[in-house]
Amino acid sequence: MRYFTAGESHGPELTAIIDGLPAGIPISVEEINHDLKRRQGGYGRGGRMLIETDTVEITSGVRHGKTLGSPITLVVKNDDFKNWETVMGIDPVDDRAKKMRRLSKPRPGHADLVGGIKFEHDDLRNVLERSSARETTMRVAIAAICKQMLRELDVEVASHVLEIGGVRGQVPERMTVAEIQEKAENSVVRCVDPEIEEAMKEKIDQTKKDKNTIGGVVEVVIGGVPIGLGSHTQWDTKLDGKIAQAVVSINAFKGVEFGVGFEAARLYGSEVMDEIIWSKEDGYTRTSNNLGGFEGGMTNGMPIVVRGVMKPIPTLYKPLQSVDIDTKEVYKASVERSDSSAVPAASVVAEAMVTIEVAKAMLDKFESDSFNRMKDEVKRYREYTLNF
Repeated sequence: MRYFTAGESHGPELTAIIDGLPAGIPISVEEINHDLKRRQGGYGRGGRMLIETDTVEITSGVRHGKTLGSPITLVVKNDDFKNWETVMGIDPVDDRAKKMRRLSKPRPGHADLVGGIKFEHDDLRNVLERSSARETTMRVAIAAICKQMLRELDVEVASHVLEIGGVRGQVPERMTVAEIQEKAENSVVRCVDPEIEEAMKEKIDQTKKDKNTIGGVVEVVIGGVPIGLGSHTQWDTKLDGKIAQAVVSINAFKGVEFGVGFEAARLYGSEVMDEIIWSKEDGYTRTSNNLGGFEGGMTNGMPIVVRGVMKPIPTLYKPLQSVDIDTKEVYKASVERSDSSAVPAASVVAEAMVTIEVAKAMLDKFESDSFNRMKDEVKRYREYTLNF
């Protein structure tokens, strides 16, 4: 499976094309729209979320509620485009119109300056519009389809927020994937620790008063994953490596870890390795999950546990110093958005990226033309691993 996304933040629409899904997957547009709404929510979001109500239109690859096996096209209209038609239209405009909403003051921490230099743009809006996190709308839409496929294969997906601005919650031991998702969905900061939720909200509120921004840590958990997704045989076939790239590709994400993650640097090997056990009912499992469901770049049957760290949003209402690319004079950088924290929404995007990579790995390993045949093959493989 492969996919592409296209579209600008204030352009007419966002588009995605997915190629390589099998025929016969039941598809619900309502479920896609539900996930798009989740991406727009969360405590700390700004005014743009009040302007746009994202809903998807499927224009190819699905008929009568099921995939056809041909490319699927997804479209999400930008409601705000009516206010940007001159600025973001495709037709040539005069010099006066070109100067409307022109950006010559790059924002520290954004792609503005580097992208402008790379592509030789004299208006940095040409970079801003595509590098905007609005692009993740389509990643979430793609993942919503992948999630519907994975659910049919008994694979569960959840995400939640572990930390915001230094305020960290705890995940109770033995909490199931379904329980994590339920608790996160019922929290405005997507935190499963109710004792920490208010402290997180207070931190976001104070940050907004200070005209600043904060980041955090999100966690994705995927259960029911078969043994042996990915491969140890080549560096670029290791599934944890693919997931790491996918997570760090999210706007403002700067790090990723699996299981105990970087804490492993402070532990002994005997404290990190997950001991192997076997039972007739469950086959091979582990006494712990410190490695986050991976050994040798392959899934080992334990839940995938991956965390990503999001830096604070770089656009501040207390702008940082920048340099005007026209005059080279020092200026305060422009303000383009108003989120004080997008960490809760970012957990939904992280969930999407991990979901997509797991779905791709399932399609690489199993039959990918007919979904009925794929389900049968996955079932036989699970029986094989149980009795190995």
